[in-house]
Formats: sequence, structure tokens, C-alpha cells
Amino acid sequence: MSRRTDVVVIGGGQAGLAAGYHLRRLGIEHVILDAQAAPGGAWQHAWDSLRLFSPAQYSSLPGRLMPPQPGRLYPDAGHVVDYLADYEKRYELPLRRGVWVDAVHRDGVFLRVETDCGDWQARAVVSATGTWTRPFIPAVPGRREFNGRQLHTVQYTSPAEFADRRVVVVGGGNSGAQIAADLAGTAELTWVTQRPPRYLADDIDGRALFDAATARRRALDAGRTDTGGVASLGDIVAVPPVRAARDAGLLRAKPMFTRLTATGVEWADGTLADTDAVIWCTGFRPALAPFASLRLRGSRGHIATAGTRAVDEPRLHLLGYGDWTGPASATLIGVGRPARDAAREIASLLSP
Repeated sequence: MSRRTDVVVIGGGQAGLAAGYHLRRLGIEHVILDAQAAPGGAWQHAWDSLRLFSPAQYSSLPGRLMPPQPGRLYPDAGHVVDYLADYEKRYELPLRRGVWVDAVHRDGVFLRVETDCGDWQARAVVSATGTWTRPFIPAVPGRREFNGRQLHTVQYTSPAEFADRRVVVVGGGNSGAQIAADLAGTAELTWVTQRPPRYLADDIDGRALFDAATARRRALDAGRTDTGGVASLGDIVAVPPVRAARDAGLLRAKPMFTRLTATGVEWADGTLADTDAVIWCTGFRPALAPFASLRLRGSRGHIATAGTRAVDEPRLHLLGYGDWTGPASATLIGVGRPARDAAREIASLLSP
């Protein structure tokens, strides 16, 4: 069975909902296809102690402020899930859950979206698939020889399962710092980073990161030199649990090890350390497999874009993958503007 609509949005997380909000405001017929069985996108799979980097009022999608979470300045993932579930109901967004998109093909004036529940023909497609389903683990020597447990950020839930175990956390970004802080005091922790951790000042949070990312994008768009933007501020937001662990001397990072052995890690000076588990907090790659048949990806695996629009396929917009598709567009507060711009471009494309 094949159905037809003006726009298919692939992904029902925060980026997909922001796209739906703006498409609805413009009166554009659309459907949002989400592989998840429940609302919340990737937030419903976050580790137990995960916190936002900004207060609730600065972590909102367009049209509706996130309410504060009682007793917490920085809301947890469960609060975000509740907010997203309420958001899609409030705006009566046309979500279809449990739908897995296999491929997107050119089909004359349409793009044909092939799913496990039948095909859709659309005049435009918004990709909001995110990155959570494509965790990245670097090709460290000996990784396949290690007999202990290896897991990525996406598989971590709580420190309870690592009590009194020797755990190496790899990664100097926010997820690495938060998970290392979560394990400190429970596990025998070793935190390793490619370079010494760089904390933002304690009074700086996600609001400043969003402002810096926006300023950087405007500078680049205007042909001015990149002044560093977010990178000039630091890598790690000192949310309260990270700050507490750092100030207690529990977050002391070591340089990256050179290889994994069968029983642990080996450092640059040849020192060996036995390890029970390695947690890779090493980031993600964009989940773009459904678009392989369009042959749009460059050497870095990205699809070239002008704003959110794919340069070589103007009927396709990409939303929520980071600065590549809009300043801070992988954040709750940052995705609203590029979603609005994408909806406006699509409206122009669809107009007679």
C-alpha cells in the first residue's frame, strides 16, 4: 500500500517534533514516522543520572516552554521525555510510531519513502533521524583482543552494575565527564581523554553554548573568520554532579592509552593495568542509511547542505545533526530556528 502526503518527516524525537510544529503552523500536510514505540526520542534511552546543560526554560522547543522540574535547576532525561510527550499531544502532531524507514528513493516529482509498513510518496522529506542509533567507537589497537566488557554511552545506565569493578571511561566531552562522575566512588575509576579536560566556568551552561554556536554560524555565513565559538569556551559543562566530583578530586584524567590487551590497557610508557570494563564515550555519527540510494554523501559521510537543504536534492532537508545543519541544532533550544527555516523553504518549494 502506498500513501501520499506533502512532507514526510523521518524521526519523532525533538528535531522531528520541531519540524512538525512549523509545518503545522504553515498548514502543510505532513506525517512524522518514528521507529520508537513511545515518545521521547533518544531521551528515553539515556542513563539514569543524565542532566540537561541548561535550565528548563532555556531547553524548550518552539511554541511551548519546558516547565521546571521541582527541586532541580537542570532537568533529568525523564522530565524531557514527559515534556516531549506532552508537546506532541498539545500540537496534535501526526505521528506514526513503530515505523522503520528502510530507504528513500527518487520517484519522479516525488520522493518515495520505503518503510516496513508500506510506502509513502512525498513532495519533500525532512530527515530527523539523529545520531543515537550510530554510536562511534574508535579503532584502538587490541580492541578485539580485550576479554572484559566494552560498552558505549548508549548502553550505560547506572553505576550499580560496576560496583567495585575496574572501569576505564574514554572521552573528554560532556558524556565522558558525566559518566565518570557517576561512577566515581562506586567503581575503581580511570578516566582517559585525548587532551586535558577543559571545563567551562562554573557559571556557564548551555545558554552560553547556544549563543556561541549561533555567533559562530553567523560569522562563517558572513565570510568572517571563525573565532572559535563553542571551542573557545571549553568542552565540559560543569553541571552539579560533575562539579562535585571534580572538586572532590575524583575526576583526574589520564592521557589516552595506546592499546587494549586481553586483560586491560597499556599506556605509552609500557605500563599495564588490568581492567574489567571500558566505557566508550566517543560520540556518534549521523544515522543516514535510508538515504544511501540518493547518492548524496561526500567523503566525510555527510550530505552537503545549504542551511538544512541538501544541495544535490532540494526536496530533502536534514535537521538536528549539530552545527552542520544549523547552530546547535542537536539541542532542544537550538533546533527551533533551523526547523522554522526548513519549513519555510519547503513551503516555497511546494507553492505553485
